[in-house]
Amino acid sequence: MNADAVKVLQGRYCNSLTQYSRFVTREVAIGDVPMGGNNPIRIQSMTTTDTMDTIGTVEQSIRMIEAGCEYVRITAPSIKEAQNLAEIKKQLRQRGYTAPLVADIHFTPNAAEVAARIVEKVRVNPGNYADKKKFDQIDYTDAEYQGELERIYQKFSPLVKVCKEYGTAMRIGTNHGSLSDRIMSRYGDTPQGMVESAMEFMRMCEMLNYYNLVISMKSSNPQVMVQAYRLLVETMVAEGMNYPLHLGVTEAGDGEDGRIRSAVGIGTLLEDGLGDTVRVSLTEEPEAEAPVAIALVNRYVERSRKSEVRSRKSEMTHHSKHNPYEYKKRHTYEANAFIGGHMVPRVVIDLSRANLKDPAVLNDAGYLYSPLLDKYNMAEQSVDFVYLADSLPSFNFPGNLKQLYNYPTWQKLVDKTMCHPVFTLPEYIKADDRSSALNLVRLKTADIDSEEFGLLPLDKSLVFVLETDALHGMADQRSFFFKMEEMELEVPVIIKRSYFSLTPNPSPGERGLIEKVSPTGGDLEGAITDLQLFASTDLGALLVDGFGDGIWIDAPQVEAKIITSTSFGILQATRSRISKTEYISCPSCGRTLFDLMITTQMIRSRTSHLKGLKIGIMGCIVNGPGEMADADYGYVGSGTDKVTLYRGKEAVKKNISSANALDELINIIREDGNWIELQEASDF
Repeated sequence: MNADAVKVLQGRYCNSLTQYSRFVTREVAIGDVPMGGNNPIRIQSMTTTDTMDTIGTVEQSIRMIEAGCEYVRITAPSIKEAQNLAEIKKQLRQRGYTAPLVADIHFTPNAAEVAARIVEKVRVNPGNYADKKKFDQIDYTDAEYQGELERIYQKFSPLVKVCKEYGTAMRIGTNHGSLSDRIMSRYGDTPQGMVESAMEFMRMCEMLNYYNLVISMKSSNPQVMVQAYRLLVETMVAEGMNYPLHLGVTEAGDGEDGRIRSAVGIGTLLEDGLGDTVRVSLTEEPEAEAPVAIALVNRYVERSRKSEVRSRKSEMTHHSKHNPYEYKKRHTYEANAFIGGHMVPRVVIDLSRANLKDPAVLNDAGYLYSPLLDKYNMAEQSVDFVYLADSLPSFNFPGNLKQLYNYPTWQKLVDKTMCHPVFTLPEYIKADDRSSALNLVRLKTADIDSEEFGLLPLDKSLVFVLETDALHGMADQRSFFFKMEEMELEVPVIIKRSYFSLTPNPSPGERGLIEKVSPTGGDLEGAITDLQLFASTDLGALLVDGFGDGIWIDAPQVEAKIITSTSFGILQATRSRISKTEYISCPSCGRTLFDLMITTQMIRSRTSHLKGLKIGIMGCIVNGPGEMADADYGYVGSGTDKVTLYRGKEAVKKNISSANALDELINIIREDGNWIELQEASDF
């Protein structure tokens, strides 16, 4: 995209960049559960059973529906599976379940045309509906490219006509991992290529006067996913379209990692009012996905009621320096080799309420204390700063762990080595005793317009700690960064968000700066999950745009080790700081050729110590090589009991026995010099 186009587009992907306002889309009929318009954000998932296993698919669909799924997607890789959707639908209806069914189609137009006569919606992938991927680079002339579009139109238009006749909706679902050779040749592996892949099919639908469409832009990389959806909305609006959006991060993985990665991508878009339906793709049973999606979506129900709707025009001219369609880290100075500049974002945790008489308290911060040796070893995820407020430890800290104290307490310290003050804004202005190395000043967005802010003495020891008490905290904090850019201030910023859990009735003093994290029933596990989802949304939405030099999650009733793990998980998901092995693992479906959950855990158990490597684990070839585009190695099902191993996009061992596949993968990693033995990894 050229510079002039970017200048025109910037910021026009949502109603408001500074407060919550849902982007209203066209309403699309999907059975008796319409999507878009003023309807609630819908929840969906996908079965993992063999579609020919009618009873198994029906039973799993019921579990999904009872967990909260409003749409159930089922794969239809060939005509026989498409035909069996009729029996699955019949049995579900007989048992009283009326949730609309969605047929998932790849490669097989004839199966799509059968399914469209049966189910309420079909999903097609524009990357492989009428194209075969050979990873060829082709230099098309404009005439040749137009000829390819005409060929695709001939293959695609019969499905559109069936959908029109039967009142069937369609999702045009672009996947970053399965862009066609044609798109890759012209646009590259880019968000723009993803958008154009869908737009070509959308334009064909409109040529045929068919508008019952839903659109998605999925990627395993939340940065790419967010940029693609934003650019899609901007492109749609420019062409007079406003189709509803299906949100998802594909191949998100399992457990904490899958939840955090999903929340970073999906939550970032929900924060800007985008999204009409959500699917959280976890390498777990599909009924485990709906509660996560519901927790993400429910935050915006109350926010919708309380937020004033503002016009698009009022927002667009103020933030021209910010390009939401590409990642660029905000430029800051480096504060005395501690934070900012080209350094990765720093992690702060609060240990002020912990037992500061026992060195083992630092285990949760990633500093593993050995009483026998009286020394610390650093774990993979070791924080950079601990906030101690007004509490003083009775033991020596590791030499590289920096301590933060409230200014009055810091003043009284005899030894200030690796100890730094945290000021309020008035304290910093009036202080006659500041650190020569690092001074942290707590601010809210409104402070930047205050008289006091103008009195700040600026030098390269200064770092801001940005807090918020706004209902729409992410947008409030983002507006602070916009103002910093306008003022050309290069001060590093630590983004702080405060939450509490399991407190049914917070006192008035607790409200405002902190958000309640307390699911129904008040169970600790649910509260931790909510904290992970909310923090990943709030902080991740800023980090994916390059805002923030550090993060500080404040959740007094959650264990420090959970906060540490969540903080590093958010940085990893936003590609801001890599601290562990990353697994790009698909959520399984009826096409999967091995037990994905067991296989993922098996691979994780033997490779999780390989810090910084990315390993793709794919159940089939549909998105495998492409979705693993930025993975170092890939493990892809290629037949019954067969696996193909990849180095990047290159298949290096094809159709080997699954019994030997993990050993062979390790051998490839070892040959490349990227393998370390587990014992070496634990010697800090």
